[in-house]
Amino acid sequence: MDEKLKVLMVDTSTGFYQVSRFPVGDFFGPVDLGLHLAGRFNSLNIAAGLLAGSIFPGSNRLVFTGFSPSWSGFFISSMGGAGLIFDNLGINMLSLVKKAPTPSVLILNRDHGEEIQVDIQPLDISRIWRQGRGGVYSLMDHVFEHYSARYENEPRILATGPAALHTDFGAICSAPISRGAVSFVDTWAGRGGLGTKLLKEHGIAAVIYGGTVLDEDFRDRKVADEWFENKYNQKLAAKDFEATTKYRFDPNFSTGGTFGVNFATMGGTMLCFNYRSIYWEESERLSLHESFIRDHYLKQFNEETIQEKQQRTCGEPCAAVCKKMNGPYKKDYEPYQAMGPLCGIFDQRAAELLNHRADSYGFDAISIGGVLSWLMECLSEGLLSPGELGIPHGEPVFDPKGFNVVADSLHNAEIAVSLLESIIEKPGVIDLSEGARKYARRLSREKGKTVLDRFLFTAYGRRGWMVPNQYWTPGVLSPMAIMGKYYMHYGREFLPPRELGRKNAQRFRQELIMDNLGLCRFHRGWGEDMLPEIVEFLYGRKEQFLSNASMTASRISSRNSSIFWESERCSDFVLTFLKRKRDVDQEQGKEFLLWIDRFEKDKQAAALDFWYEVHKGISESLREF
Repeated sequence: MDEKLKVLMVDTSTGFYQVSRFPVGDFFGPVDLGLHLAGRFNSLNIAAGLLAGSIFPGSNRLVFTGFSPSWSGFFISSMGGAGLIFDNLGINMLSLVKKAPTPSVLILNRDHGEEIQVDIQPLDISRIWRQGRGGVYSLMDHVFEHYSARYENEPRILATGPAALHTDFGAICSAPISRGAVSFVDTWAGRGGLGTKLLKEHGIAAVIYGGTVLDEDFRDRKVADEWFENKYNQKLAAKDFEATTKYRFDPNFSTGGTFGVNFATMGGTMLCFNYRSIYWEESERLSLHESFIRDHYLKQFNEETIQEKQQRTCGEPCAAVCKKMNGPYKKDYEPYQAMGPLCGIFDQRAAELLNHRADSYGFDAISIGGVLSWLMECLSEGLLSPGELGIPHGEPVFDPKGFNVVADSLHNAEIAVSLLESIIEKPGVIDLSEGARKYARRLSREKGKTVLDRFLFTAYGRRGWMVPNQYWTPGVLSPMAIMGKYYMHYGREFLPPRELGRKNAQRFRQELIMDNLGLCRFHRGWGEDMLPEIVEFLYGRKEQFLSNASMTASRISSRNSSIFWESERCSDFVLTFLKRKRDVDQEQGKEFLLWIDRFEKDKQAAALDFWYEVHKGISESLREF
């Protein structure tokens, strides 16, 4: 197998390009090489892993790395399936530097053994975004219509939307192309705002790529089965089928996918109405979960998606079939949680309305959900007025008492859509060009700190911010060098904060191993154990690979500029988690009870100590020796 990583380096200001080669061993994939190039050139790097095109399921993620406009630090984002077509270019990575003079499409093609073709063409993105399906979908359709004829096989397209132009957290969208059309199964590199980086820093609104290059991908299933049978007494396909049960269909809950299983099992850990539920009694949360989620929101999903078997893959052969659909709408837990219950929306029609509009604008779904729910709570409490936010509607319904699950969900969704329109169509009214954290600070100076205290986010450096993953656990607010992904421990058990920091570091290293080889984390049930072994089988470099992963984690962590929680809701999020563990789960450990006592005596002092203890556990575990 080729032991060089081939990087196509493109200067988008001139169209000049060259291919550089880096030895496998010095670097192993998208993350460690992306960190190196981003540090030297502030580049945006787009790459597939060494196993792309192989027989290993889930190995075709396309990984994006660079310094994030929203987080401000080095960031990693990825999308499913898009690495499979990228592998046909015969390169491992695309690295973009400088900026095209006008928004453009980057066209990459490679026929058989010929030199790679690189072309940059200008686009009238404002006009294109307003056409057809709108936003990112119109841009994908436009690029496909005008440039797909150049390709012998069906290509793949990456696209940005208006959010990349008007905010710091624009995402990158893609969808498999099948039978001459762009499918509805959209996949996203959302977290970190790398769509904003692609468009605003490099002038590239879309990328279309494809080719016919056949490289030395590992395809020997008999050998792979032998490896897996030695480890698990199961062949590769059987082990992968077992490991991806949750994402396909879990018979224990009669549902499937992240949406189905997470909403079926959350019970009293329900997060809704901009996290107001953390202040409720357990019985109130359970009642809402039963009536609004289990008997309506989840029921709709099960009847329309699971029972009708509307499930697809991200574009690669995979037993997980994790893309749960309802016609043109894809249902994942975190988007339909952040722009669902968190925004006071518990009906699928209302959630589809909001999620689809946010997707068409090209937002990071979790971050925009956190921003919308925060603004909606401020509206409901009279802290902000509709006029100040540039919307025509009145107050959202933000109380479960007397809540009409269909009518009030639609009312809230319409308000949220109006807020999206205000962000995009009326630049400056809700000014997110430099991020929601800076906007919240400005509002707090004008309206009082209460406005900022309603916004749940992690802070990084002077202006970096991130809405956390949608789980009620302190891990999602940890002071890690990269947040918003699963590079931290998000289990619901109580861990002393210093131990939590160590667990975060351990999770960080494990996730880096998978991202650096482009493996989907839905296959982590075997990936975490087997990937080092596979590197040894194919390259004879297991120890070097593991050492490199630890070193990369340390180097990313050495840039850690996490800032103590600026919003009071962060402290409340942790305190109420602890109280629930005591009152519901009957946690009684000595250190656990001590932390509750400290929080109840002086919440801010205890929160600061808790935060620093987590930071200590992270730092001592990720030090570079």
